[in-house]
Amino acid sequence: MSVVFRIELERETDGRWIAEVVELPGVLAYGASQDDAIARVQALALRVVADRLENEEAGREYLNISFAAA
Repeated sequence: MSVVFRIELERETDGRWIAEVVELPGVLAYGASQDDAIARVQALALRVVADRLENEEAGREYLNISFAAA
């Protein structure tokens, strides 16, 4: 079993990109480019999942994670 996190991207009026992991409320990050924003939000999502695993707040399905840009 695995979990696929969807990443939504949007360009702000100031030119920065914001990426958000839809399945993890509050997990969003800015970047100067799409790739930068995606890399930052993936790193943040992995930290959130690691914390949940450490605190036994997540199940085994989180041991196999992938990301898909929406």
